Amino acid sequence: MAPTVGVVVGAVAAVITVGVVLTALLVAVAVAAVSVAVVALVLRSLLMPSRQR
Repeated sequence: MAPTVGVVVGAVAAVITVGVVLTALLVAVAVAAVSVAVVALVLRSLLMPSRQR
């Protein structure tokens, strides 16, 4: 038996939804990583002059 159109549309919608959610999570992780890197650079630049004096 061939799957009905409703089942196919539901499956496609589910795959698209999962893809969007995973992409959003990936973007969130990337933004968090960039934020941590920027904070590390700022802290390093703030602490460097006190070590040289």
